[in-house]
Amino acid sequence: MGGCAGSPRRLSDSEGEETDPAPRPPLQDSQGAHWKNAVGFWLLGLCNNFSYVVMLSAAHDILSHQRTAGNQSHVDPDPTPTSHNSSSRFDCNPVSTAAVLLADILPTLIIKLLAPLGLHLLPYSPRVLTSGICAAGSFLLVAFSHSVMISLCGVVLASISSGLGEVTFLSLTAFYPSYFLLLTSPGPQDPRGEEDSDTAARQPLINNEASESKPGSGSPLSLQERWTVFKGLLHYIVPLVLVYFAEYFINQGLFELLFFRNTFLTHAEQYRWYQMLYQAGVFASRSSLRCCPIRHTWVLALLQCLNLAFLLVDVWLSFLPSIYLIFLIIVFEGLLGGAAYVNTFHNIALETSDEHREFAMATACISDTLGISLSGLLALPLHDFLCQLT
Repeated sequence: MGGCAGSPRRLSDSEGEETDPAPRPPLQDSQGAHWKNAVGFWLLGLCNNFSYVVMLSAAHDILSHQRTAGNQSHVDPDPTPTSHNSSSRFDCNPVSTAAVLLADILPTLIIKLLAPLGLHLLPYSPRVLTSGICAAGSFLLVAFSHSVMISLCGVVLASISSGLGEVTFLSLTAFYPSYFLLLTSPGPQDPRGEEDSDTAARQPLINNEASESKPGSGSPLSLQERWTVFKGLLHYIVPLVLVYFAEYFINQGLFELLFFRNTFLTHAEQYRWYQMLYQAGVFASRSSLRCCPIRHTWVLALLQCLNLAFLLVDVWLSFLPSIYLIFLIIVFEGLLGGAAYVNTFHNIALETSDEHREFAMATACISDTLGISLSGLLALPLHDFLCQLT
């Protein structure tokens, strides 16, 4: 009798557990899994951009690299800047640093153009492995090269690594519906959010079978559906293209020409400081989505274009008296670029349906690459023109 009397009580308890929408222990475990996923994606993004950023930061040194029998370093040991073009008021390299930018971005552009057509058919693990091998190979080629051309081949490998990694990791976030939400809110606040959170927590970060668990993966998107999704993304794609066009026109077209002779830094050192401060601004803003989400990304595009216009006028007229003012502007430029990137993909993640999200992420990531490629193409003739000025 005692057993029979106890059975209904246990059954009632179990029913209460099943109907409870938010049992505390599973929610805590789910939140822990969310943070692990967020940190994992943060580290993947950090490592994926590493080779790409290093190559751009070393662009001035790569182009001015001339080995001699007594110099086994890429960096000229002579601290005194020597002008390559004595007739110009700028200390110009024979080739613009935009050449390194193009080598570092055109392979990425090709990968991102082709990615929406069939890259999803390749499992994630081989993609990540290929990206890592290319990144390691890029450093080895540049480190041991004896010519600019070999170094540029290493830059191309870095571009393949970065492009393949970016489109892979952004597409992978489609399997973690709470990932972008986690960056802006302390946790799921409704039963739907908790259900998505539990699903994401059960999915490993890198899994060949991930596509099998994706809602709607059994029916691939038709061309009409893809075109409809693409048109819906244009109001995010166009501002991001403008942001990256402006900032990389500054970075690879103007940085080399923003040369201050009244400072203790050499020309090469000034260029490295510019690149470091820009990347610091990008790093800070890309990691601050939870603090400052931005809905209208076109505002960031407008501010970045104003940055470009201001610095272009300064290159022409040289009216800024101190390099430290340039430092502040460059940090602001990096903050705008990073904020535009992370908020664009955050907004896309929130507004696309589950069956469209993976395609939308892979398609939108072409925005920054397209803007960077256009800036590199225009920065080359600008460099030649300005370096001919007396």
